Amino acid sequence: MSNSKAALEKIEPIFGSSFTLRRFTETQNQPFWHCHPEYEIVFISNGKGKRHIGDHISYYEDGDLIFLGPDLPHFSFTQGLNEEHVEIVVQMRGDFLGAEFLGRPEMQAIQQLFERSKQGLTFRGETKRYIGRLLEDMVPLNGFDRLMALLRTLHLMATSDEYELLNVSGYALEVNAQDHDRMKTIYEYVEAFFRDEVNLDEAARRINMTTPAFCRYFKRLTAKTFTQFVNEFRVAHACRLLFDEHISIAGVSYESGFNNLSHFNKQFREITGVSPREYRKSRMMIVN
Repeated sequence: MSNSKAALEKIEPIFGSSFTLRRFTETQNQPFWHCHPEYEIVFISNGKGKRHIGDHISYYEDGDLIFLGPDLPHFSFTQGLNEEHVEIVVQMRGDFLGAEFLGRPEMQAIQQLFERSKQGLTFRGETKRYIGRLLEDMVPLNGFDRLMALLRTLHLMATSDEYELLNVSGYALEVNAQDHDRMKTIYEYVEAFFRDEVNLDEAARRINMTTPAFCRYFKRLTAKTFTQFVNEFRVAHACRLLFDEHISIAGVSYESGFNNLSHFNKQFREITGVSPREYRKSRMMIVN
């Protein structure tokens, strides 16, 4: 289990409700790398964006429906999303209906959903579209009707097979403002320069560390080397580009910061388990 540190986001349910539901039409200025003890449902109506949750990085196409367990550090899912979109966020404690509620026989499927969410879940297909409409319909509701709609949403998520586990590694979180700022600086550096050269010494300099100290610090924070992190970031970007059939595999490699095609193929297979060509073929067969 790795130790990661993030800014704690404090979430207060509105008066008269045991959970929060918020609707946004613009990207929100959330803490850049943050966590909270609540379970979280995030629906993004459309557009392309990035999932960065714990040590997991991937892209979504045509919106997303995500369910996260508590204390998983993550970045805003609409960061850099330029298309007009609707984002709905639901947050609830595990005991939001009482400590014994999830133990009831009727709640067994939802209890299993909550357990799966600790690795991060993303939903696709008709489940994503239908639950998105349900969440939109929940916005004007109040009190009992909103609660019943949430339980129905959770039940549909729990019984759907249209989901993928993101396999986020376990985290033991400590809230530390200095580490939050450092991670933000490192992330911004990689995001700005991943297509070109990302330099280990420069990354260390940006957070005022020597290179050996930075290597130890980054490994302790993320349970991976800085080079692994950069390669995963580049491969995640490549996954997004592979949706476009008009870009060659070599072009995807170059646009993702890999100047050597064989190195790109090797890194892509190590990180995703398939070759870029196999990944492109499999994604083209999926109807979102």
